[in-house]
Amino acid sequence: MENKQFPQRFLWGSATSAHQVEGGLHNDWTEWEEKNAERLAGEAEKKFSHLAIWPNIKAQAQDPQNYISGRACDHYNRYEEDFDIAQSLGHTAHRFSIEWSRIEPREGEFDEKEIEHYRNVVRALRARGMEPFVTLWHWTQPTWIADIGGWENKRTVEYFLRFIKKIAHEFKNEVTFFIVLNEPNIYTAFGFIKGSHPPGIKNILKAKKVYLNLCDAQKRAYKIIHSVHPRAQVGIANSFMHFEEKNRLFFNVFIKDTVEYFWNFWFLNKIKNDLDFIGCNYYSRYLVGFGNETVKTGDMSDLGWEIFPKGIYFILKRLKKYKKPMYVTENGIADAQDKQRKNFIIDHLMWMHEAIEEGVDVRGYFHWSLLDNFEFPEVRGFWPRFGLVEVDYETMERKIRPSAQVYAKICKTNSLLPDSNF
Repeated sequence: MENKQFPQRFLWGSATSAHQVEGGLHNDWTEWEEKNAERLAGEAEKKFSHLAIWPNIKAQAQDPQNYISGRACDHYNRYEEDFDIAQSLGHTAHRFSIEWSRIEPREGEFDEKEIEHYRNVVRALRARGMEPFVTLWHWTQPTWIADIGGWENKRTVEYFLRFIKKIAHEFKNEVTFFIVLNEPNIYTAFGFIKGSHPPGIKNILKAKKVYLNLCDAQKRAYKIIHSVHPRAQVGIANSFMHFEEKNRLFFNVFIKDTVEYFWNFWFLNKIKNDLDFIGCNYYSRYLVGFGNETVKTGDMSDLGWEIFPKGIYFILKRLKKYKKPMYVTENGIADAQDKQRKNFIIDHLMWMHEAIEEGVDVRGYFHWSLLDNFEFPEVRGFWPRFGLVEVDYETMERKIRPSAQVYAKICKTNSLLPDSNF
């Protein structure tokens, strides 16, 4: 592999979300976890026994405590220690979320102590030379929002925009990059169609209402933030999948095109005039259609997700049409043994670099995640290990994985060096 240099001032970092790392929360998700932990533990064998890692995770996956976020990684109290690690690894940016339920635990009551906490988080990042990317909604709500029906209720949009305005005023002199929503497509599909996320509903009409309310919130939040902070950069972090048909049956091509449009582009098309940048969350390829698969699949992560690095190239090329700067706001792998993460990072960055060489305006990359954490998607809990840094959940000890050192070389040199240097 030849030396591949990235653009000047390219941002390198990692990402977290409050609910997954902070600990000590009380929101709609923590209440749902308490109600569903026993059920999730009981369903674990059916859901995960096909995975190669099952013998290693069986005891944990069948323990109800695995599905209770609890103190998570205690990042709320240890963020400076964690940012010291990120700084040592050459990170120049960090994506995190501000937890709405901390800021406004009761309707109309803003907690100044918690606002000050997040101000300290931002300042801790800046003191270490890292640009803060602040996510304003990463799937969780205060319990009083859940009590009025959550995102099904149009009033939630108004309450959320009030929260947005408060944060914009508080951080207008300290934060440039705001990500309003994280993966509204996954939140809606899993929470209101598949029913595997809070609030656990299976109703496509309610899903449509939620999706439209989130769309409205994104567009109006953009205008509010800019009215308070004209120089802000306001975007979204959406989940993008590379879709391919299982085989070349004509009908499968139609299915693939339809699924791809609604998953990857429908929401984006609605908000494209109210975005300064696009955040791309990419993990894997997804095969769709009828009949037997004729497409050859590659290696799998601990979660059974196919490792398909070229997919990030296809997605970024498709997103070029929006003529917006882009950041890869999530990209990572569940790999407890850290055997695949090194090549996962290198191969995805190689294809990202190829897209940049072909004129795609990508300005930063955030690996998911800085820390092992409580995994949100379908509430898998603590056994999937996505961290550049391993966390011992008993002692809270942090241990930098070898793959993190590989990524550190890339961050510090702003380039993909020949393999011999890794």
